[in-house]
Amino acid sequence: MMKALIVIDYTIDFVVGKLPCGEPGMAIEGRIAQLTKQFAEQGDFVVMAVDLHEENDSYHPEHKLFPPHNIRDTEGRRLYGKLDEVYEQHKETIYWMDKTRYSAFCGTDLELKLRERGITELHLVGVCTDICVLHTAVDAYNKGFEIHVHEDAVASFNEAGHDWALGHFRHTLGAAVEKEGE
Repeated sequence: MMKALIVIDYTIDFVVGKLPCGEPGMAIEGRIAQLTKQFAEQGDFVVMAVDLHEENDSYHPEHKLFPPHNIRDTEGRRLYGKLDEVYEQHKETIYWMDKTRYSAFCGTDLELKLRERGITELHLVGVCTDICVLHTAVDAYNKGFEIHVHEDAVASFNEAGHDWALGHFRHTLGAAVEKEGE
């Protein structure tokens, strides 16, 4: 079975910047970097699904919900910590994909890239568990992909939302929610 790792929004702005997860986001840094390196070195398809916003875009639906974040050409859009190092080492084989909505599938060529490679199994990591990871998982479910969420590599600024999303992955989407060593 062909598999892919989708790394969702693990940027400076989402970990410590303008819309931060803070400690929960920082705590998963090592695991995200480890999984990304592992998948890349195994030759699996790795996608950096990275939120992209334009300065002063009053038409974007998030404009009324969240402060400006992940603005094009800003430091906040860089990958956070060790993940940035892993990306630099493997950027020839990692697919960088800008996204402008919560789901990595919405308005992108992600499904096309997965289908042309025969990928049926998706591994999801990143932030926020209850927003972009959740919406990506729902779309993956609706498109018939097998979903694996790495519990030790997802985080949110909302602990209750994070816990709810983990249950939703398991009980509503039939996802495998796993931790290192399990």
